[in-house]
Formats: sequence, structure tokens, C-alpha cells
Amino acid sequence: MDMSLALTAIYQIAIMFMIIIVGIVCYKIKLIDKDMNKKLSDIVLMLVNPFVIFISYQREYEAKLVTGLLISLGLAITTHLFSILLSLVVLRKKKHEADIAIERFALIYSNCGFIGIPLVNGMFGSEGVFYLTAYMTIFNLVVWTHGLVTMSGKNDRSTIIKAIVSPSIIATFAGFIFFISKIIVPNIITEALSYIGNMNTPIAMLVAGVAIAQTNLMELIRKLRIYYITFFKLLFIPIVMLLFFNLFHIPRLVLLTSILAVACPTAATINLFSIRYDKNYLYASELFAVTTILSMITIPVVMIIANMIV
Repeated sequence: MDMSLALTAIYQIAIMFMIIIVGIVCYKIKLIDKDMNKKLSDIVLMLVNPFVIFISYQREYEAKLVTGLLISLGLAITTHLFSILLSLVVLRKKKHEADIAIERFALIYSNCGFIGIPLVNGMFGSEGVFYLTAYMTIFNLVVWTHGLVTMSGKNDRSTIIKAIVSPSIIATFAGFIFFISKIIVPNIITEALSYIGNMNTPIAMLVAGVAIAQTNLMELIRKLRIYYITFFKLLFIPIVMLLFFNLFHIPRLVLLTSILAVACPTAATINLFSIRYDKNYLYASELFAVTTILSMITIPVVMIIANMIV
């Protein structure tokens, strides 16, 4: 089981990197430029992501799943609150306020969708993916409110209202209502939305690759602060959450799924948001790249530890 967890994690992350490499090549040969990359990021955020969220709730209602779903929601809320508070403690304000916003975003939000879904599906099957949707629900609610305010630098009423009525938030509530109401849309609609949703990972990784192509890798290696942030993101938070959650009587599958979601690298959304709100997207790409590369080591380690103590 332990070896399977490790190999599945490495395999799925390697796939992400292959698509990122394609994005790097596309930028180098000028097939995708900065302006086009911004448009692609908008497509992912405003169109593709909402369909992914909605489709994740299109499944047969089972009462026994609801309890696990509610527990998963509680674990996700706890994790995000802890991560937000931790980011305020370990990441103090810097000279460049935009950079500290990016760093805190990188520490708080994980790639629970792009990497989490294939990992959970490969290790725990469809039931694990269902519980993962709870974490993704909280992720989307928080990232489109707290995350958006953090990256945009605006916390006025209009900004918060726009965040609440964003496509992803609407899709989250619509999907949940359809699930508890036992409403299943016709197959032809589901398949059409699924085709669009399937573009999520490829386009997001292409956008990340184009952004990474604009960074200086040699300088990146020497940035010790990135490794400081990476330590808290990939090891400290998931292990602390694992030890804390293990104090309670939580179903094993629910707990392992939640910990895997927490252990994922920085969300690809950091690249999309930094481009959309004109932040230092090169630094965002560096944080994304380093956490994703190192997660090939840390995710298997965290999951092996989880499998041993849960």
C-alpha cells in the first residue's frame, strides 16, 4: 500500500510536469505570448473551473455518504483557518506588499483539484473523490473570497460581492443543491460539461508553463525564502493537521483523503490570479514550480506517515 501511494503520487505529478514543459516550449517558440496567457487563465477561472465543480456533485445521492461529506467539510474549514492564521505568523509584511500576498496565497491554498483528483481517484476510487469535493468546496469558497481579496488587494464591499457571485461560487452552491435534491441532469448535458471540464488541468498547466518560462531558474534555486515557504506548505501543515485530526474518531478514508488534499503543492490558481490581478506572476510561478517539484517527494512521505498512524 505504501509503495502504491508513493508511485501513484509521483506518476500523476510527472504528468503535470510534462504539460508544463509543453507550455514552456509554447512560450519559447512564441506560440503563446503574455497576452494570450492571460486570456487562457481567464478561461480557466471563469469558464472551465465552474463546470468542474458542478460536475463533481453530479452523482447518485447516498445517505451514508452525507456524514463523510460533512466531516470532510469540517476538516477542510479547520485546515484553511489554521493555514490562514499560520501565514500571518510565519510570513510577515515585506517591502513589496504584492510579494507577501503571493507568499501567503501559496502557503494557504493547495492544488487539490488538478493534482488531488487524479491522486485520490488512483488511490481511493470514486468514494475518495466524492469526499475530496468537500475540500474543494471549501477551497473554492475561501479562494474566491479571502484569496481574491488577498491577491487583488481590495477588501471593499463591491469586491467581496463580486467574489461571492463569481462563477465558481455559484457553481459550488448549485452543485451542492442539485446533489442534496437528488437532481441529475441529462447525460448529454453532463457529457458536454465534462468535455469542457476536462480542459481544466491541461490549460492550467500550460498557463503555468508559460509563466515559468519567463523565470530565471538559476536565480530560483538560490532563493532560500521559497524553501522556507515550501517547508510549511508541504510538510508542516499536513503533518500538524494529520496529528490533530487523528485525535478524533474520523473514518479512515475521509481522513486520508483530506490529508492528501492538504499535502498537495501550491494551487495553480496562484498563477491565474497573479496574472489576472497584475501581481508578480514570475514569483508566483517560482513558488508553484518549487512546491510542485518537491511534492513528488513530500506527498509520498506524508501519505506513508498517514497510512502508518491512522
